[in-house]
Amino acid sequence: MLGARGEYLAERFLRRAGFRIVARNYRCPAGELDLIARDGGALVFIEVKTRAADDDADPEENIGPAKQSQLIRTARDFIARHRFPPGAYRFDAVAIVLPESGEPEIRHIRDAFDARE
Repeated sequence: MLGARGEYLAERFLRRAGFRIVARNYRCPAGELDLIARDGGALVFIEVKTRAADDDADPEENIGPAKQSQLIRTARDFIARHRFPPGAYRFDAVAIVLPESGEPEIRHIRDAFDARE
């Protein structure tokens, strides 16, 4: 499955970059968060978008306003349920393009969107 492979690659990429993964595929009535991680003092909610190389669109282009609102609601649920203290939170994206052969292209977009609704 394309999405599962992308999430695995994103997690491995982020671990190597020093992120500590807190949760994977967090689900609640508001939606799902692909990865949740610590990056220094920040709690980071990460949306992973994966595409085949022959797809015309950049993967991160699919994180529109409706998806952003859903991610924010889901992150608020996670914070409340796990009683995380007030602090630094942000939303990142990892865009992965998988070619038929060769290495995947991985782009990490910090602060992918403004979380203030």
